[in-house]
This record gives sequence, C-alpha cells and structure tokens, in this order.
Amino acid sequence: MKNFRNEYKKETIILPIILIIIWYLICDVFNLIPSYMFPGPTDVVNSFIKLVVSGKLFKDIFETLYKVLFGMLLASVVGITFGIILGWSERLEMLCKLVISILRPIPPIAWIPFSIMWFGIGIGPAVFIIFMGCVFPILISTIDGVHRTDPVLIEAAQSFGASNSQMLTEVIVPSSLPYIVSGLKVAMGIALMCTISGEMIGSSSGIGYMILTSTSLFDTGSTVVGMLVIGVIGIIFDYIFTKIQERIFW
Repeated sequence: MKNFRNEYKKETIILPIILIIIWYLICDVFNLIPSYMFPGPTDVVNSFIKLVVSGKLFKDIFETLYKVLFGMLLASVVGITFGIILGWSERLEMLCKLVISILRPIPPIAWIPFSIMWFGIGIGPAVFIIFMGCVFPILISTIDGVHRTDPVLIEAAQSFGASNSQMLTEVIVPSSLPYIVSGLKVAMGIALMCTISGEMIGSSSGIGYMILTSTSLFDTGSTVVGMLVIGVIGIIFDYIFTKIQERIFW
C-alpha cells in the first residue's frame, strides 16, 4: 500500500482534483449541463452508494474481472507458447508471418457478430473478444523477446552441451520474460476495453452491461460510476505489472 501511495504522489492527484472541482461547479453549482446529458459529482456519488448498498456493483465487477482474467489466461497460454515456438524457429515464423500480419490489425470489435453466432449471449462472446484482442500483442512481444536473446548466452549454453529443451527453459524463456510481461501489460489494457465492448453487445452481466442499461434508462450517474470503476481497475493492473517489470528487468 505504501508503494502504491509513492507511485501516485501528491503532484499526481492535483490535476484530477482541479478537474473534479470544475466538474462540480459546471454541473452541480451552475447547472450548465443537464444531468440527463452528463451527471455532476453529487449524482455520481449517490449512484455509487446505491449500487454498493444493493450489491449490484460488486457483482458486476466480479463478472467483468472473471471475463478479463479468463480471456487473458487463454491469450497468454496461446500467445506465449506460440511466441516462443515461432521466435525459436525461423521457418515456422516465416510460414505464419502472413497470417499473423493479416489477422493482427483486425479490431477485436469486428469479431462481435461471429462471437454472438458462435457462443450466443453470455460469457463466451466477451471472453472470445478479449482473446482476439490480447493474443497478438502477447504473441508479438514474446517473439521479439526470443529474437533479442543475447547470442553470447546461446553460444555459452551450446558450448556447455545444453539440449534444445534446456536452451529454451534456462536461456530463451528467462531472457524473454521482460518482453513477455510488457506484452501482458499492453494486453491487459486492451482486455478491459474489449470486455466493456463485448458486454455492451453480447452479454447480460458485467460493468459494460451495467453502463449500457443505465444509459438506456437515463441513469447517467450509474453510467459514470461504471466508467470510473473500469479506470480504477486499469490503474490497479497497471501498477501490478509495473512492479513485476521492476523486479524482472535487468
């Protein structure tokens, strides 16, 4: 907790405080913007209390985190495994390069129609969209990490008679780890965005679904609560991955 406070020092929160004051003056004091168009801080706090007391907020947070972590797990297993294999084998990398180059730029949201057709409504579409959004950043970072392994380390391992499996587990993977974590950090931000998009269209639970239903009912306070919750979750994950990076970079 102390490290978290050090990460976000007083200077970091000055601008958010100023923006909240301006927001309060515009929406709650002078009523320059109607609450149905954009709520003031008072409406957001009231909506937050209501969602917490009802237990709905925690339920939606759990549903969203479950989808994010499940989708990230699948993307990590596939992305890291194939990243190491393709980075190690130049022939396999050239074989898959064109397919990866075609699929990688496709926005995850473009897969929503197919995800609904294949998985219906529920957790499946959101997890699939998260997977499609996260697997390529992890894959590319892992391949890059393998490529950047110091040739001196490889030559030293070979001179000691290391087998291919020992080379991978004791040289390639440890050397690639910082790049893998960087890919995971980028993928986590993408996962949160993909989850909200997927929940708005192909799900019946989660923060994205809460934002959608609240907006349709003109409950803009709850909508902003959902948006802020996603931001806070993103900060927490970013902090976690930053600390992991600090420990493994050498």
